[in-house]
Amino acid sequence: MTQSITSLAAPRPAVRSSRPRRILRAVAVLSCLPYLGLKAAWIAGSHVGIPEGSALLGDRVGMAVINGLSVLLDSAVIVLALVLTRPWGLKVPAWLLVLPVWVATGLLAPIMTGFPAQLLVKAFGGGAAPDQGHDSFLHAWVFTVVYTGFILQGIALGALFVLYARDRWGHLWRGRVWELPVDVVGPAHRVLAVAAAVLALLPLTLHLLWACGVTAGLGEGRAAEGGADFHVLEAVYALFLLAAVAGGFLLAFRRGRALPVAVPLGLAWVGSGAVACWGGWLSLASLGGVEDVADRPTPLMSLAYAGQMLVGFLVAAIGVYYFAERSAGAARRTA
Repeated sequence: MTQSITSLAAPRPAVRSSRPRRILRAVAVLSCLPYLGLKAAWIAGSHVGIPEGSALLGDRVGMAVINGLSVLLDSAVIVLALVLTRPWGLKVPAWLLVLPVWVATGLLAPIMTGFPAQLLVKAFGGGAAPDQGHDSFLHAWVFTVVYTGFILQGIALGALFVLYARDRWGHLWRGRVWELPVDVVGPAHRVLAVAAAVLALLPLTLHLLWACGVTAGLGEGRAAEGGADFHVLEAVYALFLLAAVAGGFLLAFRRGRALPVAVPLGLAWVGSGAVACWGGWLSLASLGGVEDVADRPTPLMSLAYAGQMLVGFLVAAIGVYYFAERSAGAARRTA
């Protein structure tokens, strides 16, 4: 195992300095500024973008804690953009880089798909439930500014990581699924894939039902506020659950044999990150002080969040095992 981790972390050819990478780095950094500026203003006590009567104004301490955590998470995007484009970035241990990029991927991917889908639904006459909407929570322009920044961050950071990973670990996902050595994917991978598929049944079913307008299992407040935006988000959560399970299954059982290995790895990477990180974030948010009982998550909602979080970790473990075994095999062949 030590040999495999060393091989995975060993520097590959130097990161190529190019104008596209510098542009992507600038986009990633600049797109963080509006969000960081808003969060800093809110921590300082400003109400910019927050309407009177918003639930955000009811718990100053809780809001400061959540905003402080958000600032740390988004500031990490700037650090990652530098790591992925500077020569010294290749010396960063693999786990220290991969973990935050995986978290960033997981948090940004649903926004990158969900927000444009919500805009598309609104363009065709959909929207929030009657007498509800974002304005009761935050002014609509805040969502537009923040989510546009998130989408730009996701595009820039994702492109930079793909280029970096190709330079450093590209040899570990060459070829097609059917060419994978038998010792790279074994019983442990299959057990994890089956466990992830079984655990995904409950959250997947609930998200699909909520996406279709069924309110069973939802809190009274959530059910009352449910509109097209909410249904789109639930469909997005279901989509990423399917992506995570599919990626883990294809890799563990070597299905889709003609597919490039990068396809199931990509599904597992993005899907596991999205369901694990958003499951964790929603679980954390539900622990905050919610004064109105109707707005508190129900046991089924909590189970859905916890279940998808476990699915994400199990599928991520398949990817970790894959890279550990394949890098160990590459090390043995070159020894």
